[in-house]
Amino acid sequence: MVQAPSAGYRTHDCTSAGEASAATPGRCRPGSFTRKENWYSKEVLHQPPGSAGAVAGRETELARLASLVHAPADHGRVLVVLGDAGMGKSTLLATGADQARSAGMQVLSAIGRESEASLAFAGLHQLLAPVLDAAAGLPQHQAQALLGALGLAAAPAAADRLVIGIAVLSLLSDVSESTPVLAVIDDAQWIDRSSLDVLAFVSTRLDAERVVLLLSAEGHAPPPGFDRGFAELRLEPLSGPDAGALLDRQPRPPRGRARSQVITQAAGNPMALIELARVMAEDPAASRRWAAEPLPPSDRLTAAITARLDALPESARTALLVAAVADGPDLRAAAGGVLERDAEALAPAERLGLVTIDKTGLRFGHPLIRSAVYHSAPFSLRSAAHRRLAAAITDQPDRRAWHLAAAVLHPDESVASLLEATAGQAQRRGGTAAAALTMERAAELSPDPEDQARRLVSAASAAVTAGQGDWVQDLAARALMVTSDPELRLRARGKEGWALAYAGRRSAAFATLISVAQEAAEDLPALAWEALADAATVAYQAGTHDSRQAVRLVLRRLENRDPPPHPDHDAQGSAYARRLWILACTDPYGSGRELVTSLRRIVGRPMDEAALWRIGSAAWLLDESAIAVRLLQDAMARIQAPGRQGASGGGLTALGWLYIDTGRWDEALEAAAEAADMAEPTRMGTVAAAADVITATVLSMRADADAARMHAERALAGVDPAESGLIAARACRALGVAALAEGRHLRAYNQLGRLFSDEGEPVHNIFSYLGVADFAAAAVRADRRDEGRDALDRALGRLDGTASPRLKQLIARARGILADPADAGAHFAAALDDAAGDRWPYERAQLRLDYGEWLRRQRRINEAKPELVAALETFRRLAAASWAERAEAELRASGMAITSAQRRSDPLAELTPQQRQIVRLARDGLTNREIGERLLLSPRTVSSHLYRSFPKLGISDRHQLRDVIAGDDS
Repeated sequence: MVQAPSAGYRTHDCTSAGEASAATPGRCRPGSFTRKENWYSKEVLHQPPGSAGAVAGRETELARLASLVHAPADHGRVLVVLGDAGMGKSTLLATGADQARSAGMQVLSAIGRESEASLAFAGLHQLLAPVLDAAAGLPQHQAQALLGALGLAAAPAAADRLVIGIAVLSLLSDVSESTPVLAVIDDAQWIDRSSLDVLAFVSTRLDAERVVLLLSAEGHAPPPGFDRGFAELRLEPLSGPDAGALLDRQPRPPRGRARSQVITQAAGNPMALIELARVMAEDPAASRRWAAEPLPPSDRLTAAITARLDALPESARTALLVAAVADGPDLRAAAGGVLERDAEALAPAERLGLVTIDKTGLRFGHPLIRSAVYHSAPFSLRSAAHRRLAAAITDQPDRRAWHLAAAVLHPDESVASLLEATAGQAQRRGGTAAAALTMERAAELSPDPEDQARRLVSAASAAVTAGQGDWVQDLAARALMVTSDPELRLRARGKEGWALAYAGRRSAAFATLISVAQEAAEDLPALAWEALADAATVAYQAGTHDSRQAVRLVLRRLENRDPPPHPDHDAQGSAYARRLWILACTDPYGSGRELVTSLRRIVGRPMDEAALWRIGSAAWLLDESAIAVRLLQDAMARIQAPGRQGASGGGLTALGWLYIDTGRWDEALEAAAEAADMAEPTRMGTVAAAADVITATVLSMRADADAARMHAERALAGVDPAESGLIAARACRALGVAALAEGRHLRAYNQLGRLFSDEGEPVHNIFSYLGVADFAAAAVRADRRDEGRDALDRALGRLDGTASPRLKQLIARARGILADPADAGAHFAAALDDAAGDRWPYERAQLRLDYGEWLRRQRRINEAKPELVAALETFRRLAAASWAERAEAELRASGMAITSAQRRSDPLAELTPQQRQIVRLARDGLTNREIGERLLLSPRTVSSHLYRSFPKLGISDRHQLRDVIAGDDS
């Protein structure tokens, strides 16, 4: 059972009105989205007599909702309903909920409230309250993370939003096993960001769940996380005839000139039509006043509501203001007896349809009514109401702090301190966006400019974790405006640099981070090293000579003033990891030998998580692929451990490239798919682009040219190639290899030639060089051998240092391809003599094929056959079909018969990357729930993928997987 929290959110373990016991009459079950029982529901769902026509003109929209909830519930569906305030979104959602109940679905609901927009996971708590008992069936770390986030249990030390997301997905999946579920989220623009992030994560993984999510938001843009391809239903203004039909259904419909004015001024907004019709009926003179003084639509509606408020006695306005200030869960506890003692005072407001009061509580007729009540009151009255509520909810420190913050007009350190304390609580529960918002408000209330700046910088740090670049930049800029403290200014500028990089403005980001590192070098070395490591990351992504040189200049200065400890004396490797990463990004060939020696010495020592990421990534850039895979997989395992279940977009893309390099292409596709899933809800554009290029690279090498082009072009569209040499070089190579696979040799030559400038300057200091052999092959096939030689010489002349064994092999192959036939063999043979080249199996197989072809043409058939056979085996294992066909052709020309029986088929070839990943884990003995935890999927989705995979593999049971794909992970 869910235990009551000692602090945080109030529990809602009550029953609905229909289920209330005699001992507890009128208590509610939050999330029960009904017209009569749910006191959270907006009164727009409780239209007064005669207004049932609020759905007039929405026949098409209603039909779409009906198809959504009445379709066979064997897979998840998501629909986002958008429209301006008053367009009938809530009415449509209520109708959909009624249809769902009629279809036998369980309905869960949450309604966004402005008062809760800053409270971490408030929306999620509201939605899941009726089914939280089922959390007992989740794995312990999932249940702990979810209940901790909701304030219903002790939160883990560092709540991970991915763990919370998979817990919610698993919970909904479990609940839907017995009954399909409809989750209704109304007014999502006021749902707190932490809840939205989790719901967006869940929504992308509902493909096999019996769960439908119906979400509405005000305006024409979906809320964050729901703007990535979900189905949308946009409510447009009603047509003239439909508007007239709606007016005719009102108790006293306007006629004549007043009718035309209402239709014109409402502009097709159903709520405005209803409200303006009431005003016209109650005050015919309003027609003349508005004809002389037209108002904008939103102001007209507010004016209409305010005019009705003015007719209320003072006692009713006072009671309404308390209700408007409370809004939602605070109302029952905090109204201080309004519902019990002052019900009579609210009777006039109830008769006007402004509110409805019954045993389930008080409801406003529409959010705009609440807004008008609140904003029409002078600040002194609003402040008093907020203080009254704060005094009534002392057991809820986060809500209390926000009410006190709303009650003050000027800076107040005591309130700012309270907010700061609750920000830490939100951060510990994983609500980083809520923590940032709370710290921002605390800063606004700080009397001392230095406290204000400190809190703004803290808010920026929290917003970094939440992945909100624009907000980080705004917070940092405001901190810089109010402080002269050197350290705070440097920290703010460091956050600003991060935000600029996040926004894709890498030039500005780099300049900011470099200057922070330079200025912090004297007195704040730790900050300087961190800023320089971030600058090195930007330089690595850009890949330009100038950016690398700038980082190295600052590095030398830092090493002179504050050298990092020797690896033997760096307990967790953090300090040394920063230096290793900086040099790997900026001088991989010049310092390569020194770095590789150091790298091999420290591998196996204890490292903290940050050091693992940096050292593993540095090993990747230094072509120490085996070390890199081991370290990055270790780092990934740490964040995927029980209780965390996270992932890193950057780590996944690094692993994707490593899997390509080491001949594990299916795993590369799986890593890219997982990275793309992460990037989508968190808007990590660079990660999304890298995932696309990884996929494009594998597809191009497997000769799926059309699909490769689609992914590569999408990657290029997602970044500025001028500021992202990494993506530009990788995508350019994928496009060139795809053209080679199609036999478009001149196109391939031109595409691969873009890896370097006309003067030989690489687009990227590392990744441009990985395409030199492909470029050489395209040059020969396009009859551009001499031009290719010259371009290669210019490019290699720009190489800054000594090539790694991998690059030496690629250069030797390029030289051999471009050489005169008599000289080519020496280049190939010299490269094959270095056994280190075996660490990159695909590139080694290409070299063997080229050498085998040369040997056969020299009539050295017996020497050619072993090279060709070895190449063919690798190409077959990698499913590089065009390369395998070429090797087979050479072997046939060498006198060897290649039969179809000899061709090894890939048992996983027909599966998607995700299905391949799932069947491998199932083969290793993991349960569906364990697989779901690993891959951030629900057990039902895992089961669905296995069910679809078994026929493709020719089996009927998971126990047969080991026989079918044994040893496939080579």
